[in-house]
Amino acid sequence: MISPPRPPGLFSRLGLALGVEFPSYTTCAFVPTDRAEDEIDALWRFDTEREGPFVLAVTTQAGKDPARPSAWARQLVSLYSRHRVPPALLVVCPDRETAEWASQPITTGGPFSSLVLTPMAAGPHNLPPVTDPGEAARDLACATLSALAHARTPSADAILKALSAALRDVPEDVADPLAELTAQGLGKLPAADLWRNLMAVDLSFYKSPISQEIRAEGEARALLVVLQARGFELPTATEQMVSECRDSHILNQWLSRAATADSLDEVFRED
Repeated sequence: MISPPRPPGLFSRLGLALGVEFPSYTTCAFVPTDRAEDEIDALWRFDTEREGPFVLAVTTQAGKDPARPSAWARQLVSLYSRHRVPPALLVVCPDRETAEWASQPITTGGPFSSLVLTPMAAGPHNLPPVTDPGEAARDLACATLSALAHARTPSADAILKALSAALRDVPEDVADPLAELTAQGLGKLPAADLWRNLMAVDLSFYKSPISQEIRAEGEARALLVVLQARGFELPTATEQMVSECRDSHILNQWLSRAATADSLDEVFRED
């Protein structure tokens, strides 16, 4: 569990930014999820003195989608069934219009509604850009959400640089889920490339899945350079296989063989 002093600014200012009363918590822990199953980007569990425990699910939404509200309801019911504590949903949006749409209450059951879901929604209108590393460190979660909300604005680069600097000074179990949430939320936006580059500067600091992917990409490029330098003609399928491989152990094995192998079959043989 993560107590508030470690770090002091995890979710401490989120309620103020969103205009909701975020309960004071005694412990906070990132909860790993099956993203393919839950379709959420991150999940945290909080324990409070007065309100008891709850889980906060965070997801990103690029624009209005009539199918999403029913999916959110299904996700929260699933989370409640699994964790046996009340779930809350925070939807991070790239613009005010989408955020206002996402925050509308969702009801089921017609005139006899048995379920009412009211998501919290964040966007560039209620999450200011956090461009100073010191300010980012005072609330890492708010800084992370700010990066996602402003991913399409001119402030994106400065926010990501501030967030990256702030995450370097906190424990790995705190930094990893926030950095992963940032990567997931940025998707294929141009800002995602900057985020990957920022994390690639010092991979010893960061051992999350995306850092491993960045490392593997570099190893794949190195292998291709070695093979080409040794005069091997690479079939398109082989070049694609190397480029798409994300297993560092296998890539290093291929790279070791490539230095002395007489054929591609020798490089890529199966042991």
